[in-house]
Amino acid sequence: MKITLGLGCDRNTPASTIASCIEEALAACGATPDDVRAAASIDLKADEPGLLEVIARHGWPALFYPASELAAVDVPNPSETVRKYTGTPSVSEAAALLAAGADKTHLLIEKHRLRGPDGRNATVSIARIPHERT
Repeated sequence: MKITLGLGCDRNTPASTIASCIEEALAACGATPDDVRAAASIDLKADEPGLLEVIARHGWPALFYPASELAAVDVPNPSETVRKYTGTPSVSEAAALLAAGADKTHLLIEKHRLRGPDGRNATVSIARIPHERT
């Protein structure tokens, strides 16, 4: 299976919370970290320490998209709260789909959320890559 991760999180979410959220989402769709071809998020998170730590630990390519690109993606769970803070109604679902070059029918995990012990939230969406790109 070839998949992409779409990642979202509160500011300063610890890497441990993000990693746990990813592990749960991968397990829910029967995937492993080796199946991940890229991890993607909004460009606002390009400097998020916990997110960057988890991506680097796995050696995944990191993709960061502007809100305008994410907002153009049709997703099953748009959120006005997310739009209020980021300028797009979806971060994790839209980022996963853009990275996969897929539409919403390829989402394996729509929005898996985890609140860490410190109250900070991480969100992971997983999209199946419809065809291997060269």
